[in-house]
Amino acid sequence: MPKDSFIEGVNDSKKVSEKKREKLYDEIINEAIDWSVGIVDQTEIDEINILNATKKALTMAVQNLKVKPDRILVDALERIDTCGIPYTSIIKGDAKNYSIAAASIIAKVTRDRIMYEWDKVYPQYGFAGHKGYGTAKHIQAIKENGICMLHRKSFIKNIL
Repeated sequence: MPKDSFIEGVNDSKKVSEKKREKLYDEIINEAIDWSVGIVDQTEIDEINILNATKKALTMAVQNLKVKPDRILVDALERIDTCGIPYTSIIKGDAKNYSIAAASIIAKVTRDRIMYEWDKVYPQYGFAGHKGYGTAKHIQAIKENGICMLHRKSFIKNIL
């Protein structure tokens, strides 16, 4: 985000309503100097674990930036590949830093939109409602319908 940027309501995506996140998403991408998202699928998450998948997605996002930043600010990650760009890791960064909060909103809205699309393919799981998180309704849907290709085997083994 530009140094002088201030969009009212930008905060940790977990503290912003879905409706507000959708509105903020458009404002953020319109004001951002640049933005990018890295996506790692469930199969790879199972293979390399969620932490390494998060790190890989961050690297992918950095590689896809057209405008390379002077420094990357990240929420509580260490030993990451930022393609040679210096980085600063901030514990609870999405609640403490404006740019990290904006990135958390972009990430959350992107994931939610993907889950809405998957809900059309697998409506029996209710992805539009729980967005893939392990809610009681999601777990019940898995018990009733079995798993689909979207489910992480490493997570499912804990509930079945």
